[in-house]
Amino acid sequence: MNEMNDLQERLDLSESKNRLNNWVAITVAIISVSMAITKVKDDNIVQAMLQAKSDAVDSWNEYQSKKIKQHMAELGLNQVRALQVLVQEKGNAELASQQKSYQEAIVRYQAEEDTLTKKAKGFEKQYDDLNFRDDQFDLSDATLSISLAMLAITALTGKRKLLALAWLFAGFGLLMGLAGLLGLPLHPTLLVILLS
Repeated sequence: MNEMNDLQERLDLSESKNRLNNWVAITVAIISVSMAITKVKDDNIVQAMLQAKSDAVDSWNEYQSKKIKQHMAELGLNQVRALQVLVQEKGNAELASQQKSYQEAIVRYQAEEDTLTKKAKGFEKQYDDLNFRDDQFDLSDATLSISLAMLAITALTGKRKLLALAWLFAGFGLLMGLAGLLGLPLHPTLLVILLS
């Protein structure tokens, strides 16, 4: 009778461990699919971030170029004015033409600088918006990886409490991945700052 009870206990224990491993396997499959989907989207966002940063730098470089050209035109205008004092009537018409040309260039450069400033700031905002979503995917990836490690230990030890903790991490990771995919404003800023 004792042998029969021992055999029944071992069978029950084996069946319980098998159920636990089934839950672990299902959870690993769900997490793996989620990580694969969010990885593709995250990579696309990172590429868009790089492009936005590149466009912002290009715009600021163009702005600097316009600023230098404006400064050169201002110097030329000052020189023309100084020459007009020295030269009386002779050559004054040509100096007036150069003065007008410099003034028009200065006005044009100022207008272009304003446009380039807005353009560059727009690219910087685009980068920041994309970075917000990238943070969501990074948190998702990190917590899902932690969950996978916990699931591996759960399979080895058979501890149900560890499975529950792994599900908690997986739930947060899945939520952050979903927020990134759908563009939801869910962003644990304090956690992101801590990890940055």
